[in-house]
Amino acid sequence: MDRTFTVGAGLTVVGVCGYVVGVLVTYPGRSFSLTALMVGITLAAIGDHRGASA
Repeated sequence: MDRTFTVGAGLTVVGVCGYVVGVLVTYPGRSFSLTALMVGITLAAIGDHRGASA
C-alpha cells in the first residue's frame, strides 16, 4: 500500500474522531480536526494510484 494513502487514511480517521469529540465537548484546538480531515482526504486521494497507468 502507498505510504501517502496510508497517512491520508489515518488523518481522515483522526479528523473524524476529533470532529465528533469536538461536537460533544469543547476543547482548545478542535478546529484542527477539520484541517486534519481535509488534508487526510487530499492525501488519500492523491496517494491511491491503483488505477493509474505508470
